Amino acid sequence: MSAALANQIAAGEVVVRPASCVKELIENSLDARARAIQVHLREGGIAEIVVIDDGQGMDEQDAALAFRRRDKQSLRAAGSRPHPHTRISRRGVGFDRGGGACALDDARGWRRDGCTCRRRRWRDGAAGNGRGTVGTRIEVRDLFYNTPTRLKYLRTVQTEQARSVEVVQQAALSRPDVAFSCQTEHHVLFQTPGNGDVRTVLAALYGVGEAKQLLELSAASNDYRVHGLIGRPTQARSSRGYAHLFVNGRPIRHPGIHQAVIQGYQNRLMVGKHPMYALYVEMDPSLVDVNVHPHKAEVRFSEEQDVARLVSQAVAAALDGTLLAATRFVRASRTRPRCSLLL
Repeated sequence: MSAALANQIAAGEVVVRPASCVKELIENSLDARARAIQVHLREGGIAEIVVIDDGQGMDEQDAALAFRRRDKQSLRAAGSRPHPHTRISRRGVGFDRGGGACALDDARGWRRDGCTCRRRRWRDGAAGNGRGTVGTRIEVRDLFYNTPTRLKYLRTVQTEQARSVEVVQQAALSRPDVAFSCQTEHHVLFQTPGNGDVRTVLAALYGVGEAKQLLELSAASNDYRVHGLIGRPTQARSSRGYAHLFVNGRPIRHPGIHQAVIQGYQNRLMVGKHPMYALYVEMDPSLVDVNVHPHKAEVRFSEEQDVARLVSQAVAAALDGTLLAATRFVRASRTRPRCSLLL
């Protein structure tokens, strides 16, 4: 590939803040079939990002390919833009991120330093994730070393840290079967056990009390399936930040689906309030276009009305079932015989 084409690809990358890098690295770990992913942030990720997983690692040859400048879909490590302060180490199974994996009997760990330096050094080091087990450890320091303009327009450390934590939280909701943790130098910011229960992830987000009140819903048609958890009307919030939508496992924003959820509540929501939910919509990939947004945070459905209708009906059915059960309980209580007091 020519240098001009490589520069055009690099210019089109969407790593605009530490959270973008965290997202890329987490997706790489999930591609490697990791079951536990740790994210460590220093100065909100501006100074350093460390991602450790127990997925399938790399051998020496595959680790070298991970940092070679090539097409946009294949270059998926270290913020998709290597620089002198990035280190990657793999151990165990060799693989190309985004591709298939092959078995490899290699107990050695490979460590790569200075990925854009002309003189390349390899060290036959400790285990890939630094803990003596199969896995990967990627350290990214000074992410915007080569792009100081982007560094200039970053927000405060607290804001950048919050956005990185949000990425980890979205990943945990999309994959509740994977254990996630996000921490700084001082304390753990977010952690999930990876037991496969979405309610457990929501408990880590909003507290056990809120998670217990959530209602389950499930509905399906010939082309679509909807399932997840929704909040009771009393759990509605003034912000949309408590609404989580996933399409084929990908977290997205979709005003049309959000409005369909609100319609499912009918007149049960107060004005200006938004429901709390974690909804999962599944369909054939041919029925949805995921390339309408540079960050792939939005999608376009081939039949949006059908999806919206199914979501609205599922929400209404979950709420109606709860209301009906409560009404029956009240009526049963009123039919009990009254005790009379004899004087």
